[in-house]
Amino acid sequence: MPLWFSAGLIILSASLGYSQTASEAGTPWKFAVSGDSRNCGNVVMPAIAKAAISNAAYFYWHLGDFRAIYRIDQDYAQEHKPASRSPAISIADYLINAWPDFISNQLQPFGQLPVYLSLGNHELIPPKTRDQLVVQFADWLNSPTIREQRLQDDPNDHTVRTYYHWISDGIDFVTLDNSSDEQFDDGQMQWIRGVLNRDAAGASVRAVVVGMHEALPDSISSDHSMNQFPRGTESGRQVYQWLVDFRNSTKKPIYVLASHSHFYMDGVFNSAAIRQRGDVLPGWIIGTAGAERYPLPPESGSAKAALTHVYGYLLATVTNAKENPITFEFKQLSEQDVPATVLARYTPAFVHDCWVNNPKP
Repeated sequence: MPLWFSAGLIILSASLGYSQTASEAGTPWKFAVSGDSRNCGNVVMPAIAKAAISNAAYFYWHLGDFRAIYRIDQDYAQEHKPASRSPAISIADYLINAWPDFISNQLQPFGQLPVYLSLGNHELIPPKTRDQLVVQFADWLNSPTIREQRLQDDPNDHTVRTYYHWISDGIDFVTLDNSSDEQFDDGQMQWIRGVLNRDAAGASVRAVVVGMHEALPDSISSDHSMNQFPRGTESGRQVYQWLVDFRNSTKKPIYVLASHSHFYMDGVFNSAAIRQRGDVLPGWIIGTAGAERYPLPPESGSAKAALTHVYGYLLATVTNAKENPITFEFKQLSEQDVPATVLARYTPAFVHDCWVNNPKP
């Protein structure tokens, strides 16, 4: 087996100058994950932040789609509702303020808790570009934790990217960028291979968590995944095979997280197509951070669990167990979990509408 099949884990970091280390060896610790916080995310994300902090999570991982961009998000429209006879909200003003709005309303509630950011397809809806995003979110994408890991891999690498990795407590966290139809491109594929190669040579990595926006191809959610474009299908299948080969050759656990589909699912790779190949990886979809909810796909009965028309997040617990060091639990949120300040700003009626009509079931 080639050396480069190993435990790689990449994270997009949103910790502002906060250098995080895992808890003492042997002590369980937690992290929280979800994605897709457009539409009603300014209401739901503060509830996720409150819950993550209450559960003593070490960090929160956002898997992409911060704002809708192709239209004005409902929560933004509610907060900026014009007074009588005032001009309507313009799409031009919204596009200027959409990302700062995300930072103020969805990232700041986490306070000192590190937040790691992945790139979603809505981040690249014109006129937005990847270069603009790197500039806007440079404090997150080039945080001390991410920068130190990048320079540890290569002392001469000073390039800020939308994909990178970070290792903590023997867990290698990997965030990949599949937010546009040319991904994974050759550069990112080469980078992934390099990370896996280095991790294969290191005995300290004991598990890999891979996070991205769109699910890898051939999953139960294949109709809304990397299968939607040729390059994504080809490169995504290759990365999936690399992860399977890594698991089989090293016996180290692999966990794969995605959002993009606006529902919760555990066992997303237990599809007929992947079962026929005999290489099902543990996988979750957690697109439940405020975006309009989607119906479950036809094959959802093959999943371990599947829920739609809910908001919530995954709470992961990391232990010293060798065979399965990370367990994931879906934490569903209710209207009562929304902080009082958010409820007052957006009104109880709007919060209720987000919960029951986003869209109507």
